[in-house]
Amino acid sequence: MRIENRQRLLVILAAAAVALLVADKVIITPLIAGWKERADRIAELKKSIAKGVLVLQRDARIRQRWDGMHNSTLPEDLSEAENEVLKAFERWSADSSISISSIKPQWKRTADDFMTLEYRADAFGSMSALVRFLYNVEKDPLALRVESVEITSRDDTGQQLALALQVSGLLLNPPAQ
Repeated sequence: MRIENRQRLLVILAAAAVALLVADKVIITPLIAGWKERADRIAELKKSIAKGVLVLQRDARIRQRWDGMHNSTLPEDLSEAENEVLKAFERWSADSSISISSIKPQWKRTADDFMTLEYRADAFGSMSALVRFLYNVEKDPLALRVESVEITSRDDTGQQLALALQVSGLLLNPPAQ
């Protein structure tokens, strides 16, 4: 083989190698990355569709549960809401035989479409009475959230306990102030 032919062959092979390298960097790699990106997006959309189908299948149950929660919120009249919670505290304390020493209500408006009514109650009684009281608070149909519970002993033997309880209730679409 002549030197000229060998040089021409080496130049052609070098040009082909450079062309392949450029094709890989400019065409093939971006295409593969694009395909992977589209495949990931398609998988994400399929998951989203599957999730949406499940939500649509559970639509009646979700709406029924929301209606139950919405109906359990506090009444729209602010004084009526306070009275309802106070009556609930009276029911719970009478049923559990504890003594409530103080109840302090406080309204908080954190957004335009809802308000929360927070109650701080201090009570005392035996361990079984406090357990029954807390059970009544949790099981009441009135939708109240227990924010904090603090139990301390009032005597040396631990027979009399003090309870500091903070609950909050939700008022949807409150009246304008």
